[in-house]
Amino acid sequence: HVQLVESGGGSVQPGGSLTLSCVGSGYTFSTYSMGWVRQAPGKEREGVASIDSDGGTSYADSVKGRFTISRDNAGKTLFLQMNGLKSEDTAMYYCTADAGKYYTAARVPDMDYWGPGTQVTVS
Repeated sequence: HVQLVESGGGSVQPGGSLTLSCVGSGYTFSTYSMGWVRQAPGKEREGVASIDSDGGTSYADSVKGRFTISRDNAGKTLFLQMNGLKSEDTAMYYCTADAGKYYTAARVPDMDYWGPGTQVTVS
């Protein structure tokens, strides 16, 4: 069965950087679309970024130019490089996966599989 495990969250000062990782197992990693979703307390889920099996990417306007999504298919790992972090980036970040294609960042919350999440705090 599909399993996703995130790591790399933590606390950082505004303007700082973090890189989140997500290891996938139980499926053919290279053929799945992947993404990142975040949710802050009292706020709705927000699709942050997506990357399809061909490497095409999509970003939420709120993170465009600051965050970079990438994947290492050989290592079955998804990454989210976050630079220029702001207090409003504070949230639980979830890795997602889906066998479908052409997910925009806004649709990432619709993906079938989610990891347990990793907390990012910017203060």
